[in-house]
Amino acid sequence: MKLSVYNTEGKETGKSIELNDEIFGIEPNDHAIYLDVKQILANGRQGTHKAKEKNEVAYSTKKLKRQKGTGGARAGSLKSGTIVGGGRMFGPRPRDYSFKLNKKVKMLARLSALSYKAKNEAITVLEDFSFETPKTKELVNIRKNLQLANKKSLLILPEENNNIYLSSRNLQGTKVVTIYDLNTYDIMSASRIVFFESTLGLLQTNE
Repeated sequence: MKLSVYNTEGKETGKSIELNDEIFGIEPNDHAIYLDVKQILANGRQGTHKAKEKNEVAYSTKKLKRQKGTGGARAGSLKSGTIVGGGRMFGPRPRDYSFKLNKKVKMLARLSALSYKAKNEAITVLEDFSFETPKTKELVNIRKNLQLANKKSLLILPEENNNIYLSSRNLQGTKVVTIYDLNTYDIMSASRIVFFESTLGLLQTNE
């Protein structure tokens, strides 16, 4: 598949780039995508949830009422989970949600996600550019020129560019990452992926 290279004005530059079928043309593996996205989301969880259980509630252990003759159930402590204000039965405890996933599965998931985007024609190749200082307004204009104003887009850079990152920080629906931070979740959650021309060349060379 060949893609035209666009400039920041949204016009074709006359150049084109061929997508590598080993990256953008494989048969997508949905289960690999599921596992990788699940791991990414799980690793992002803090797992600091906590509720006090019966042995942690600060109440008197005095028996509330006599054992028999009241017509009601037995009640021996205000700490009981059956009483309002008592400890929670089987409440959440701090835990680590992260889990291991093989590198080959993660790689397959990323390639599958990229292949889905290629099949859906949701990839744009943009001529390399840079800002001397952070300029959000200019990035907004570039989005409009590329018809991405109302779409969730992922801009993939060949290396860190602080000015472009800062320019995008306040733009809803736009995320900027480097090729080395690219993951399956970001690819799948974006409506359109925008590769810098040099990023795509670097990706296809290293893969």
